[in-house]
Amino acid sequence: MAALARLLGSPQLEYPVVHVTGTNGKTSVARLATALLVETGLSVGSYTSPHLERVNERIAWNGHEIDDGTLDELLGLIATIEPHLPEVPSFFEILTGAGFRWFADVAVDAAVLEVGLGGTWDATNVATGRVAVVTNVSIDHVEYLGPTRLDIAREKSGIVKPGATLVLGEPDPALRAPFLERGADRVLVRGDDFGVRANRMAHGGRIVDLFTPEGRYDDLFLSLHGAHQADNAAVALTAVEALLDRPLDPELVALVCGRVDVPGRLEVVGHAPLVLLDGAHNVAGAHALREALAEEFPAAARTLVVGLLQPKDPAEMLDALGAADAERLIVCEAPVARAHPADAVADAARALGVPADRVEAIRDVAAALARARAVTPPDAQVVVTGSLYVAGAARAAARPAPPAALPVSPPR
Repeated sequence: MAALARLLGSPQLEYPVVHVTGTNGKTSVARLATALLVETGLSVGSYTSPHLERVNERIAWNGHEIDDGTLDELLGLIATIEPHLPEVPSFFEILTGAGFRWFADVAVDAAVLEVGLGGTWDATNVATGRVAVVTNVSIDHVEYLGPTRLDIAREKSGIVKPGATLVLGEPDPALRAPFLERGADRVLVRGDDFGVRANRMAHGGRIVDLFTPEGRYDDLFLSLHGAHQADNAAVALTAVEALLDRPLDPELVALVCGRVDVPGRLEVVGHAPLVLLDGAHNVAGAHALREALAEEFPAAARTLVVGLLQPKDPAEMLDALGAADAERLIVCEAPVARAHPADAVADAARALGVPADRVEAIRDVAAALARARAVTPPDAQVVVTGSLYVAGAARAAARPAPPAALPVSPPR
């Protein structure tokens, strides 16, 4: 990645960067931070992953994804560079390079970069974040990041560069040392320097009171479901203030928080029955999903549609998602090579004690969603989860088909 960036002209050094890592909440923070910066009048590039439906979603300028023609040109440029690299770049490295180059080409005022995996060895880490953001630290990707939260914290701390401002959303004091050792000029810790003073359920989202080193923002309507999104909003707001070195207009903050959306995260895509998509893909995310469902959505019979990626433990994930309490469990397969076989996940569910007559295995995500809608009463719920790839495939399937073209009568 370093070689690719050099041959592209080191574009990632041409604009200040907000660099975001963490186990969960990265995309929510990145989208909120981007929207806040854009609303201040800045030109902002954002790089997030994975995409839900189109690869273009990963690379955006002022909230608008890159168009096909521009992406094609950038990929062509990288193809001409590839023979000069020490090894073939990965899919993620290619897209990272394309995003960096495009942001320089359009002369963004700032870029918000979401880490793909970990921190130290992530492709995005050839950039130097003026603000380094850590949303939280939980167990995930242990095969790459290590088996303990402290191991994972050490890997994620690699995005913190000397002289940066660190916005640390993980409040556990036992995990601070790896981050504090990285030489940041300023460290802001959730709970001490910024955070959430009040967090109440509201129709269509939350009502929250947030505080930052620069001020207080009370009675904000946040158009996202789940109590955890208030923490993400506080992290994003603090990161933007740190980059700009000033407080934000409360009316601007209220405007952005009131209309922000994060597709695939407790997203409602259907009614009668209610259909929700959530990309929870680790145990911590699964618990957050269950808490949000219990608090914000009416108690009702629930059909779970679950697809998992290897090497996640199916039994652990199903237990965290509350599969045993579901009226029905339909297991599918994410449309990627790392998908757990549906039959294996179904077997794990039965081993957990889910009655066999309440478990179905349907490999195709769209077919699984269609089956869930068919067997779920109008006053009940369908929740699709387990992977962002599953959420993305279900999102595409949930979209209404375009109306058929009317027949055209031949001319007389």
